[in-house]
Amino acid sequence: MRTYLYCEAGFVEKAQWLPNSWVNVVCPDANDFEFLIHELQVPESFLNDIADTDERPRTETEGNWLLTILRIPVQNNQNGIPFSTVPIGIITNNEIIVSVCYHNTELLPDFIEHTRRKGIVVRNKLDLILRLIYSSAVWFLKYLKQINVDITAAEKELEKSIRNEDLLRLMKLQKTLVYFNTSIRGNEVMIGKLKTIFQDTDYLDQELVEDVIIELKQAFNTVNIYSDILTGTMDAFASIISNNVNAIMKRMTSLSITLMIPTLIASFYGMNVDIHIDEVPHAFSLIVLASVVLSALTFIIFRKIKWF
Repeated sequence: MRTYLYCEAGFVEKAQWLPNSWVNVVCPDANDFEFLIHELQVPESFLNDIADTDERPRTETEGNWLLTILRIPVQNNQNGIPFSTVPIGIITNNEIIVSVCYHNTELLPDFIEHTRRKGIVVRNKLDLILRLIYSSAVWFLKYLKQINVDITAAEKELEKSIRNEDLLRLMKLQKTLVYFNTSIRGNEVMIGKLKTIFQDTDYLDQELVEDVIIELKQAFNTVNIYSDILTGTMDAFASIISNNVNAIMKRMTSLSITLMIPTLIASFYGMNVDIHIDEVPHAFSLIVLASVVLSALTFIIFRKIKWF
């Protein structure tokens, strides 16, 4: 699906493409590819690069075309992982600005609505790229707040009862933070490359660049904080599980030793040797009583050394 957006006081959707308008393509179909490749002459290799879900943030040029690939956050819950990141490509030349994303995302509709609500005027292609990076940082922070809520909920469940499901939930949240960390760092490196490319032009808005860098650093620091908290939480619960296993093994060992005493006495008594108590009245009862007393003493000793 593609939309034609022209910036007046915010992006306004148009019925057809105009020079210097923004062509926003999401989940492209055959018709969209036909338009991009044959009508706008967009290099097909750029579209193939954007389709790679593991593509890192980078820039590439071909003729007078510039490809800028960013990583943006999405909420998808694939394989139990609540959030992930996907590539979005911004393809530009002198008169054409095209963004291509092969995944549905909340970022782009929100960004377009934000420009309308605030009456933001995007002056050129670099402004659009920088504002998209800024918007990605904002959405990273939004999703990080949700991740923090999920971590807190999982911790409360683990405090009640340590279950594999809750530990796996924390592990998947930790994977999400790794994805966010690498994507934010990649977008931050991208700003330096864009500054180098556009340093001799009047496209570069230093104030906007500084705002984007500040927002990305905030997102990056937040990811690191939550990642450290989650790592500490996982380590703490791992120690708790290990301590619980050790306590259970101590109890099982103590119980085994306690139950071994009557078995040992019965084994001695049952051997084919003369033990000189055959004629003693109530010999069997005395042996059982002795076994019980010795087992009780063993149990008391283990209780004192806190093995039970």
